[in-house]
Amino acid sequence: MMARARIAGGAALLALLLAGCGSSGAPPSPVAGGGNGGAPTPTPPVTPASVYPAVPAAALSVTEVEAIIARAAAEATARGLPAVIAVVDRVGNVLAVYRMAGAAATATTRPNANGADIDAQGVSVPAELGAIAKAISGAYLSSGGNAFSTRTASMIVQPHFPPSAGTVGLESGPLYGVQFSQLPCSDLVTRFGIGSPMIGPKRSPLGLAADPGGFPLYKAGVLVGGVGVMADGDYGFDAEVTDVDDDAEEHIALAATIGHEAPATIRAERISVDGTLLRYSDAAPAGLRASPANPPAFASLAGSLVAVPGFAAATILPGASLGSEASGVRRATPAEFNHPDAHVLSDGGGGNRYPVRAGTDAAEVAQPLSAADVRAILEEAFAIMARSRAQIRQPLDSRSEKTIAVVDTRGAVLGLVRSPDAPVFGTDVALQKARSVAFFSGPRAGADLAAATTAAGAADPNVRDFGTRVNGFFSQSGVLAGAFAFSNRAIGNIARPYFPDGEAGRPPGPLSRDIAGWSPFSTGLQSALIVQNLVQVLAGGDPRQCTFLPNTPGGQNRLANGLQIFPGGVPIYRGNVLVGAIGVSGDGIDQDDMTAFLGTRNAGVRLGGSIGLPPASIRSDQIEANVAGSPVRLRFVGCPFAPFLDTAQQNVCQGL
Repeated sequence: MMARARIAGGAALLALLLAGCGSSGAPPSPVAGGGNGGAPTPTPPVTPASVYPAVPAAALSVTEVEAIIARAAAEATARGLPAVIAVVDRVGNVLAVYRMAGAAATATTRPNANGADIDAQGVSVPAELGAIAKAISGAYLSSGGNAFSTRTASMIVQPHFPPSAGTVGLESGPLYGVQFSQLPCSDLVTRFGIGSPMIGPKRSPLGLAADPGGFPLYKAGVLVGGVGVMADGDYGFDAEVTDVDDDAEEHIALAATIGHEAPATIRAERISVDGTLLRYSDAAPAGLRASPANPPAFASLAGSLVAVPGFAAATILPGASLGSEASGVRRATPAEFNHPDAHVLSDGGGGNRYPVRAGTDAAEVAQPLSAADVRAILEEAFAIMARSRAQIRQPLDSRSEKTIAVVDTRGAVLGLVRSPDAPVFGTDVALQKARSVAFFSGPRAGADLAAATTAAGAADPNVRDFGTRVNGFFSQSGVLAGAFAFSNRAIGNIARPYFPDGEAGRPPGPLSRDIAGWSPFSTGLQSALIVQNLVQVLAGGDPRQCTFLPNTPGGQNRLANGLQIFPGGVPIYRGNVLVGAIGVSGDGIDQDDMTAFLGTRNAGVRLGGSIGLPPASIRSDQIEANVAGSPVRLRFVGCPFAPFLDTAQQNVCQGL
């Protein structure tokens, strides 16, 4: 997330957009490193000291999963609302799905305001899939330093933050679009029943959920998983944050957490964005109707464990402990990465799923990224992350924890690394960000959108229209043909239902739906790209890429795990030639931007300028749109104030 100043007036917002990092005109002279006002110098290529605490080993047992389900079932019975209850571990393995007798079989995604439901609006989904998505959301969005629920997710993904009838005109939520991550079609997330059974991160059947009724689960203060409840048939969101809802699903899920509650000190209501405290739960223990201290025996419950094809068997499993080989996330070896706190994704047999390697795109790029280039970028970005102050982590002044991914121009993963307690959702999101930046900065973005097809191979006008809209929105030519270097922040600028973001009454950005057609299930190009893949999943299929855009000559889909539309990614150039991109996701989107931006810059300095940031003259903050007769530029990156724990440096991205 980001600590942003809220802009009340249109003129002020225009000025803000014009003043983006590396903005219009000739760039100022670079500032020397060190001290206030200077960009941090790159770290020397030596092994640094450990700075992150290890994540304690902890996991849910079968007995604990039974008790979690029993508490939820008792509350559901007391409310006369039989439910489907799902429990997952921290890396998304579905430990159990329980269907109470009489529970509704399906739920429906919320329709939009104008009734013309498109993409994933007004769709009937199996209740089990909704419960699993809620449980995964509670687990993936949380960490040892923050506990977020699906109500928290609802608050941060809507067109205005905080979402309320009284906040129209404010900018969109800081994680606008994150719901379209962890997609079941993603090539990063792992599949149930394939390979090592407990390897994660596992996919979510519906992406991340914004429907209250999903919470994280903790064990002695250590995050071990999540629980999700689907009972009322409405898979929705909370559009009004100023009231307190009496939500039955949220009470049932809250009852399930008793004994595995999130520590009070790290719950969302202790974490602020722009001075606004986030929401964790409108349900409270005092409102429970059954006694969680005396849950019924699991064997006495009226219902049954159910199998969910592609996601779970009709049984109860123990969870995997994050950091163990079995979890799919483990500490890196010294040969894999130079930082003792670095973690990588494992294949369960000791192998690194995404080891550092050279680019695969030699047929299109004269000098692709080398393995040494990729290693330097990852190491320098990790060093920036390890010095930076987290935005969404308690206690205050904790170190930021993130996932960092580098891709080539085809979207092939060239390396991925994470800190020990980085939120798991950021693994897929970091890769989405890197691929999104490489796609929109590349020469084929417009052509690929124009060539999009349906699953049956016919032309897909729903996707193709967005390319036409982008080309008509800007006065410059070549916006989708490689003439400009897009950042994720810039992609987000044109993927909001108002342009400029938040200014009520303005037209939508060219990658967005009109505000009357928006919902968390339909955001624009982001949702249009994957809706057919989602339909395949609901029909029992298992797609392995998230779009029907043309594949590269090497068979790689450039957006194989979907498009992401909030900040945290920048393109990588060799001179004025695109060679790849970096994506970062974790504790704060301004911090994500800074880690990607400075990590790339510092790697370039370390390597003698052979790679680095794009020239200032082609960055996305040179792209203009006409808004009511005034030129408005996109942004490139936004870096936080006083970002580091070891120095009082300010304006660390200025002039670079």
